[in-house]
Amino acid sequence: MNNWLKTTVLMAAIIALFGVIGGMIGGKSGMLLALLFGGAMNLFAYWNSDKMVLRMYNAQEVDQQTAPEFYSLVAELAQRAGLPMPRVYVIHEEQPNAFATGRNPENAAVAATTGIIRMLDRRELRGVMAHELAHVQHRDILISTISATMAGAISALANFALFFGGRDENGRPVNPLAGILLALLAPLAASMIQMAISRSREFDADRGGAQISGDPLALASALRKIEYYAQGLPFPAAEAHPATAQMMIINPLAGGGIGDLFRTHPRTEERIARLTDMARGVS
Repeated sequence: MNNWLKTTVLMAAIIALFGVIGGMIGGKSGMLLALLFGGAMNLFAYWNSDKMVLRMYNAQEVDQQTAPEFYSLVAELAQRAGLPMPRVYVIHEEQPNAFATGRNPENAAVAATTGIIRMLDRRELRGVMAHELAHVQHRDILISTISATMAGAISALANFALFFGGRDENGRPVNPLAGILLALLAPLAASMIQMAISRSREFDADRGGAQISGDPLALASALRKIEYYAQGLPFPAAEAHPATAQMMIINPLAGGGIGDLFRTHPRTEERIARLTDMARGVS
């Protein structure tokens, strides 16, 4: 129920942002149209956002015949977690990373890059995929997927307001400076909504993944490796769709942000410390 509440709050906040931007573009009528558009986008994102994200990353579905070791590893973990078997995807990118998507456990998918599959040993990869299945188990994959697609839509709408101008409620052109501020602040507000939810989710998924795999130190070792190598390898698909960065197990974007306020993920060293304490039996 908690995650359904989070999803409802997220959708409401994003629809409100649509309304503000619509008001800047066309006054009251623009606000009404934007609210209707935001509601329609939420419905569309609920049913299709997972397919959109997988398409953004050109993810290729695999099975027991095409990727037997990786597929079997995910199947074993899904059984341990008591989850339906998710669809399994591979992304042909060198940067080590992974994510989960889908609107519920019955319609979930997990994806990993070829880089992470090659770089990690089986025990570490098992820890990573257990983390992704914990996101599925906690039913928070809908939140991350919808927020990623809706944040992109907000950025596009804000840019429309900047380049095509807007009208106030009396039909007068708005101040051009207001349009510029809107184009800058609307995507930032969408990102802040995402970040408010995503960081706590990662700690929960680390804990849940460690419980599924039964090996907290495997995930800790994997996170250490991924953090080190991901910083030096570009991820073009993530750079092209930065709103999806918060879905990944490690931030895939070069530079990583400007301080704790704008971080999409908790600090990796803190995640490792918590997993190490977990392995030692420290609460």
